[in-house]
Amino acid sequence: MLKLDDIKSVYFIGIGGIGMSALARFFKQQGKNVAGYDKTSTALTSTLINEGIGVSFQDDVNNIPDSFKDQSNCLVVYTPAVPVGHGELNYYRQNNFQVKKRAEVLGLLTRGMEGICVAGTHGKTTISSMTAHLMRQSLVGCNAFLGGITRNYSTNFLHDDASSYVVMEADEFDRSFLQLTPHLALISAMDADHLDIYGDASKVYEAFNQFVQLINPGGALLHKEGLPVELPDEDVEVFTYSAKEEGDFYPFNLKQVDGIYQFNLKTPFGKIMKLQMGVPGMVNVENAVGAIGLALLAGVEEDEIRKALPEFQGIKRRFEYRIREDNLIYIDDYAHHPEEINATVSSVRAIYPNKKITVVFQPHLYTRTKDFADEFAKALDQCDRVYLLDIYPAREEPIDGVSSKMIADRMQLQHVKLLNYDDLLLDMKKNVPEVVLTLGAGDIDRLTEDLEKQLKQFIRIK
Repeated sequence: MLKLDDIKSVYFIGIGGIGMSALARFFKQQGKNVAGYDKTSTALTSTLINEGIGVSFQDDVNNIPDSFKDQSNCLVVYTPAVPVGHGELNYYRQNNFQVKKRAEVLGLLTRGMEGICVAGTHGKTTISSMTAHLMRQSLVGCNAFLGGITRNYSTNFLHDDASSYVVMEADEFDRSFLQLTPHLALISAMDADHLDIYGDASKVYEAFNQFVQLINPGGALLHKEGLPVELPDEDVEVFTYSAKEEGDFYPFNLKQVDGIYQFNLKTPFGKIMKLQMGVPGMVNVENAVGAIGLALLAGVEEDEIRKALPEFQGIKRRFEYRIREDNLIYIDDYAHHPEEINATVSSVRAIYPNKKITVVFQPHLYTRTKDFADEFAKALDQCDRVYLLDIYPAREEPIDGVSSKMIADRMQLQHVKLLNYDDLLLDMKKNVPEVVLTLGAGDIDRLTEDLEKQLKQFIRIK
């Protein structure tokens, strides 16, 4: 069995993924030889190359450098999104290399450190990034593997030799989080999702409750109030949090000033007064309550939290303002599940109650579209105008009869259109919006820069 200390080279198949790239940066920081493959060139792969990490965009064994072909000291890490017929992955398997999923490697790291693992069908990236920020700005410190690029640190990997804590997302996809051994764990949501993996909601609940049982004795679980969580062993403390109900951690005396919330916080350890957010939206208040709970449990002081919270600038593609003018607002968000769309839209409505909301939504996965077409339709019906792009397939093959039209056909909203990107811009020019949201977890982010430029041009024309 290959030990991490014996590794000289690490090869990543799917290195451009947000979670994979964080691990690649970790091993590079550890002095390992790091390279990998990804399907397409992106801003993130370009950044990795600039950091000295080799990236190939062709699935060709001949492109693998010789230093990554030594079984005795090379670890191969892959993401479950890689297709089973991938040539490089099969080369490594057929030649008996140590081949591990990303989650298995993260699991090894949590067993060597004090893991703070954030689970949930939505909210993971924001809560884990907020937690890491609060700890990073305290004497406690932390390492972190994050599912997004933080605006404060411009990276998805944080390193701190002096801290024993490591903050990471606990991903339910493919039951990956069952590889982890948390010291502190948080569960933000247990909605039915990834039904291509789980089959039905009961299996989703079962997996989350298996995750709960992995918490180390002496650790703690923090979960959103009302979730169907089975209590862990007696040696694990359990706390609840919420922004709307009374949990062990919950805000009171909330007020909104220019879209930013201020509040006091009730905790099991006393009240924390005069807290202020650095990012907008009620959805982020709840995320912050969970993050503050984890930070307090890890030993961060009240004054450290009060100072650091308003300095949190957010994560790219999580309620990210692209335009913030009096006559036009443009927000980009990763929301790709009906509950996430509900949370984002309701937060925007609270900030801009008198403005009309236009949404551009790219469904993510054929299976998710098929399973939740009714729920997507209901969530999007809350908006004033909706443009639906084609489904982003990711790892999936098309399913007969499943398309974005499934959602459109179920919607009651009058202004719904199925458009490609070019036609979308033409239609927007005729109906210049007040508030624009781009939503989705696929490659819709490739459109955001151009859309931002076009929207600014529309304002000038108007």
